[in-house]
Amino acid sequence: MKVRGAVLPCERRATIVPAREVAPLPSRATVFVVDDDPSMRTSLSRLLRAHGFVATLFDSANALLDQGRFEEAICIVLDINLDGKSGIELRLRLAGQGVVAPVIYITGNDSAANHAAAIASGCVAYLTKPFSAEALIASVMRASAA
Repeated sequence: MKVRGAVLPCERRATIVPAREVAPLPSRATVFVVDDDPSMRTSLSRLLRAHGFVATLFDSANALLDQGRFEEAICIVLDINLDGKSGIELRLRLAGQGVVAPVIYITGNDSAANHAAAIASGCVAYLTKPFSAEALIASVMRASAA
C-alpha cells in the first residue's frame, strides 16, 4: 500500500508529537542528513535548526563514509536513492562497520520493495516525500530516545 506524506515507523506505529510537547533535546543534537538534492538538504537543515538541532549535511554516500564521526549523530536522515546508489545498502554497510546511529529513511520513490528493505535494514522511520515537518521532527525525537 502506498502512503504519501506519512510517517511509517519501522516498528509500525505512528506517533506524531506536537512541538510543544517534545522532551528536552538530548546532549548530542547533531543530525546527519544525506541527500543528493541540494534543495532538500537546505530545507532539512533549516527545519532541523528551527527545532534546535545541528544539521551536518552530506551530498553523497561517500561524503558520509569519509567523515567518520558517527558518535556525534543523534541519527542519520538518509535518502533511499542517492544519485544512483542505494541508501539502504549504505545503511547495511554502516551497520557492518559498527555504526549504531539510528536511521530515518526518506524517499520520493515509495514502493513495497523499498519499504520492506528499509524495515529489514533497521530504521526508526520511513518517510515518503513530501512529508510534514512534524513527521520528521517526531522521528528525530524518537531516534534520540533510542
